[in-house]
Amino acid sequence: MWSALAVTRQAVTPITTIDVSQAGGFGVTRLTADEQGVPALGYVVSYRALTQALDAALARTRTAVRYGVDVRAVRGTPEHAIVDTDADVPLRAQLAVVADGTGAAVQGVRRTHRDYAQTAVVAKITTREAHRNVAYERFTASGPIALLPEGDRYGLIWTLPPAVATQVLAWPEATFVAELARCFGARRDDFVAVADRRSFPLALDYARPTAVERCVLIGNAAQALHPIAGQGFNLGLRDAFALAQAINGTPPALLGTHGFIARHVARRSADRHVGIRFTDGLVRLFASDHALLRWPRGIGLALLDALPPAKRALTRTMLFGP
Repeated sequence: MWSALAVTRQAVTPITTIDVSQAGGFGVTRLTADEQGVPALGYVVSYRALTQALDAALARTRTAVRYGVDVRAVRGTPEHAIVDTDADVPLRAQLAVVADGTGAAVQGVRRTHRDYAQTAVVAKITTREAHRNVAYERFTASGPIALLPEGDRYGLIWTLPPAVATQVLAWPEATFVAELARCFGARRDDFVAVADRRSFPLALDYARPTAVERCVLIGNAAQALHPIAGQGFNLGLRDAFALAQAINGTPPALLGTHGFIARHVARRSADRHVGIRFTDGLVRLFASDHALLRWPRGIGLALLDALPPAKRALTRTMLFGP
């Protein structure tokens, strides 16, 4: 699908530099694609363009696609996975993969949920100067702020306490851009307009286990993470890639068996746990604005920027997993 996406106008915006800093303290880290020997550190992809490319790719296969189906339960038996829907006849398969939502419909799976008491305000931000494919992560007293280059504008993710987020959503445009500039300080202050403001609550939610008899959970159904490090979608992609490899390398008669399930879970375990702990740890580390924490955070950022091997190791882990 990537070739079709890449030639679609403003569908894909590469991130070649990431600027990481904290408000009210010293220490800055700047990550670049050139240092890592990769064409980009990441890409911001239009959701509409992505779904269109997916639909087109599926249309070229023998895949049956059903929209608007209410899935009520997913369960496994020794012979089949069974998907109960609002239709009269349940769906049966050797393997059921649940890739989105909370995964609550899968029988035998427990959920761990941690409410961060934070809300993400998302919006589109126009700046006077071009973004030049530079993304920003700014840690502030109220929470992290991310700016992601998207087309000719920035996509904003502003983490705030819920009550403050409600106020920010209602601010006049001039107040919004002025306060955003104040939070970024000298790192970026040329914000001129904001559009498409929305919000959603932030929490950590993950499944235990990620697979039961004849059923596998991947993506957000397996783990939904805080957006602080942008790792949730990366983990989901690696979940899907590993599962596709396992399916392609398994004789059809063995798909969904206990051995198949166990091997897949074991293969994904380390990457999944590192992603969850790393993201949750960052939230805890940067959630407090206590003065005693600014110094070690600043020292950490400064050391990371001054030690290329450490910077390379961190960046490669964020890009490709452990």
